[in-house]
Amino acid sequence: MTNKIIKIAIVGKTNAGKSTLINKIVGEKISIQNKKINTTQVTIIGVKNIRETQMIFYDTPGSNFLKTLNKQSKNLKINLWSGIDESDIIIYLIDAKTVNINFLFEQLNKLQEIRKKIIIIFNKIDLISNKNILPLISQIDKKYEIDSFFTISAKKNIGINDLLKHIKNFSYLSEWIFNKDEITNKDDKFIIRELLRESMLTYLHKEIPYNLNIETTHYKILKNKDIKIKQKIFVNEARYKKIILGKKGEMIKKIREDSQKKMSQILKRKIHLYLEILNV
Repeated sequence: MTNKIIKIAIVGKTNAGKSTLINKIVGEKISIQNKKINTTQVTIIGVKNIRETQMIFYDTPGSNFLKTLNKQSKNLKINLWSGIDESDIIIYLIDAKTVNINFLFEQLNKLQEIRKKIIIIFNKIDLISNKNILPLISQIDKKYEIDSFFTISAKKNIGINDLLKHIKNFSYLSEWIFNKDEITNKDDKFIIRELLRESMLTYLHKEIPYNLNIETTHYKILKNKDIKIKQKIFVNEARYKKIILGKKGEMIKKIREDSQKKMSQILKRKIHLYLEILNV
């Protein structure tokens, strides 16, 4: 047997760029991206095969290992730790522009308890000078046992190949878990549901995007290869329905058009999307 695998958890604060990084690594959009907190709510797996090595990346919810405020944050924390537990090594991703060193030290204190190799990556390096990063690396290196440090720009695809080469060094002999052509553990229905949620995060504000559920009730490939999709949006307060619809239905039209466009790009088919909003 010559096949190898390595499992990697990508952790870090919301907006550090975890979803952008995993999408860039696998070459497809499998994890939604948005500036709002807790965009990633479940652990999404991305798969990258390089010759004989299968790299399995866990895109985890934004990390705060120390706080559990409510049921939602408790679920996020469970999903975060499940990705860490499954992994062989940990990537801690940092937004190089907004480093909070005290917060970082608190998180690393907790992470080091599990005794796995940690790679620290400063992301968005295209927006900041390397000379600003070096003192931070020195501070961290003096205090913690870190395997290595990298500077990248996930958005601009800078430094990612060097990172993958380094990660490959930790791979070990094992049968592959995913087939050669698989890039994620999520099916198309999950991805299109997430794409609608991403559009709603973009256009809706405050608590609304976090208080709704989406269900794909119809997914049919038509004779001309177009795809017809019907999705239901369930809201737990009647007032949300009016806000999502918007004046003369303008808001839901924007959401539908944005989501439909993204679905077409991902599925590489023309999409006919129908949305319905229901109170629960």
